[in-house]
Amino acid sequence: MSTFQKISFFLGPFVWLVSLLMHTNYQDSSLLLMLGVAFWMILWWIAEVVPIYVTALLPMVLFPALGIFSVKETFQPYANPIIFLFMGGFIIALAMEKRKLHLRIALNLIKITGTKPTGIILGFSISTAFLSMWISNTATTVMMLPIAMSVMQLLKQQEETKEYKKFGLALMLAIAYSANIGGTMTLIGTPPNIVFAGFLSEHYQIEIGFGEWMLIGVPFGVLMLTITYFVLTKGMIKIQLPKIEGAKQLIANELSALGKMQKAESMVLSVFVLTASLWMFKGQVNTLIFGSVVLNNTSIAMIGGLLMFCLPVQLSSSEFLLNWKAMKDLPWGILLLFGGGLSLAAGLQSVGAIDIVGDFVASNLTVSLLLLIIGLATLSLFATEIMSNVALVTVLIPVVFGISDQLGVNPFELTVPVVLAASCAFMMPISTPPNAVVYSSGQIKIKQMMRVGFVLNIATIVLLSTLVYWLVPLVFGN
Repeated sequence: MSTFQKISFFLGPFVWLVSLLMHTNYQDSSLLLMLGVAFWMILWWIAEVVPIYVTALLPMVLFPALGIFSVKETFQPYANPIIFLFMGGFIIALAMEKRKLHLRIALNLIKITGTKPTGIILGFSISTAFLSMWISNTATTVMMLPIAMSVMQLLKQQEETKEYKKFGLALMLAIAYSANIGGTMTLIGTPPNIVFAGFLSEHYQIEIGFGEWMLIGVPFGVLMLTITYFVLTKGMIKIQLPKIEGAKQLIANELSALGKMQKAESMVLSVFVLTASLWMFKGQVNTLIFGSVVLNNTSIAMIGGLLMFCLPVQLSSSEFLLNWKAMKDLPWGILLLFGGGLSLAAGLQSVGAIDIVGDFVASNLTVSLLLLIIGLATLSLFATEIMSNVALVTVLIPVVFGISDQLGVNPFELTVPVVLAASCAFMMPISTPPNAVVYSSGQIKIKQMMRVGFVLNIATIVLLSTLVYWLVPLVFGN
């Protein structure tokens, strides 16, 4: 435990105790009590004194005890429909991983882009980003790394020069960055997107459509992937290697080892396509088939998840696409974290803390809306380099909602750049799990990641500001 963590471990509950002792002498005692809890949770989230999922459980004990909420009101956010949306997505991802469908998709995409060094980097980028749209970006990176290291080994047998090291650096960074970027493209691709959707539902009673988010996420992701590719191959790292002999055969061997697509894998693919299609076209399905709103994002996710448990591969042997044992790999902590974040935001809203911050910013704002957007995106982007993006969004989004309410502006204009920026940590190995995974390959030095990552951070801020100006009004209205 670092010195900062040790200090935070004691400081969080100490400040809360001080608020508890002082609240009877304070005019608005509920506000002081709530701020004490918020300080404790935020500090522990930043320092990661205990797992951030454990910190998210504090409201369960503190809110009823302090009289902030009743037991029922405290626990309601932990059963928010958005949590089950992510659970359904997780279950589908588990089935894809168990049946190795994700590996087949990745290998075929890499095969299409060719075996030139720049083509290999492009193939890994597209494959990683596509898979991260639907499954955990950490799992995607862990899967892609051994394949990339095999390609590196082939190249090492041919030449181990400065160009070899540059190619290895570019390939590893491409995998990490593509995993981060890919998650931004769909509503279930990365936890910050789901946190945002949950707060939007709670604060404005707006359910953001899966297709609506993709109208923002996909253009951003494609443009950011393009920028990243050129920075890694033509800009800061110029790849000048010749064709890598044996790479084509390596990919062919990996595909051959998978064999032909089996019945179970085909069934998982069918459920995946069905679920994704319903997400994107639920409006048309509700209108044409049901005549009313029957399907929403959460129910569609749970339909896909249930089908994984209910569709038999071999009924005689009771084999289904997924069994309950696989659920031990479901990231339950993330689901609890969503609940804790929603509960904290509800508490801050109930005592007026968010309105106070919004009023203060609105009354003291002397910059244009565009500069505010750039400032918030910059804050989110560089803060997520040193703390969990989920914790960051959980703390920041309710405050940004309060600011947009007081300014009377479209909340999407301020929140979308904050949410997308939180998933674009490119500078540090500790910033995101994909960064840490590729750093473990030994192909990257921290100063190299920081140098390239800083350039991509600036590109992200510029792109987000432009995107908000042009796309957000078109997709979400003024």
